[in-house]
Amino acid sequence: MTEAALVDAFEANRPRLRRLAYRMLGSVVEAEDAVQDAWLRWTRSGEDVADPAAWLVRTTTRLCIDRLRAAKAERAAYKGPWLPEPLIEPLTEDPVERAEDVSVAFLLALERLSPLERAVFLLHDVFDEDYAAVAETLGRSEAAVRQLASRAREHVREAKPRFSVDQQKAMQLAQAFVAAAAGRDMQGLASLLAQDAVMVTDGGGKRKAALRIMVGRDDIIRLLEGIAWRTGGLRDVERFELARINGLPGMVLHLSDGPETLAFEPDEDGLVAAIYAVRNPEKLAHLGGAGR
Repeated sequence: MTEAALVDAFEANRPRLRRLAYRMLGSVVEAEDAVQDAWLRWTRSGEDVADPAAWLVRTTTRLCIDRLRAAKAERAAYKGPWLPEPLIEPLTEDPVERAEDVSVAFLLALERLSPLERAVFLLHDVFDEDYAAVAETLGRSEAAVRQLASRAREHVREAKPRFSVDQQKAMQLAQAFVAAAAGRDMQGLASLLAQDAVMVTDGGGKRKAALRIMVGRDDIIRLLEGIAWRTGGLRDVERFELARINGLPGMVLHLSDGPETLAFEPDEDGLVAAIYAVRNPEKLAHLGGAGR
């Protein structure tokens, strides 16, 4: 295979490899690094490969498993709730990801799986690889792979959305929530929250954030009241953009101390069921601006 052919084969598979790596790692930056590592291995070994797509998926999967195992202690010591690095899609573009497969709830469900379970589930259930190919990728028997897939499926079943959401109405709900927060309208905020809503704020110990998951409307309102009392309203927002964040309606807020993302998960009644706020600057560097 010529050098040009090596490049063409890799670029043809890059989008799939990035999607796989992001779901495995929950990080845009780490996914890019894993794909780059796969490229380096491809340049050394790709000349005699009969099936480039299979080789690249296999290599990227193994690289991601290695990264997950190496990061186990770091994840266990993480300060406060952990959220995946936000995947941003501008509203001016058609969504390039299936929303249910990059949703925060789905990625959090994957986080509860072992690296092998995660790889099996993604390769078979999301990327439609057959069990024989998955077994070859992971160096396991097909029977073992089927067992891993069954266990993983039980964990992630509840994370799949059970209803469809009108994107325009969902974005209007997000805008109404942010407007009420900016105006310190606690009654208005309460009216937009489901009774059993949750709020997850990920500061990673690098910026101020709640160190536990807020559960229930009253719990969330008390947190927002505390923020309003300390800051005089929504934090010092210099500008913001509407965006799809992991397939959910959301906003990228540019604050005096760096960017923050808010993603809103609606329920079937048109209320906010979950709010996911990422404040950890290490997870926001790919957004540019103050986060770099």
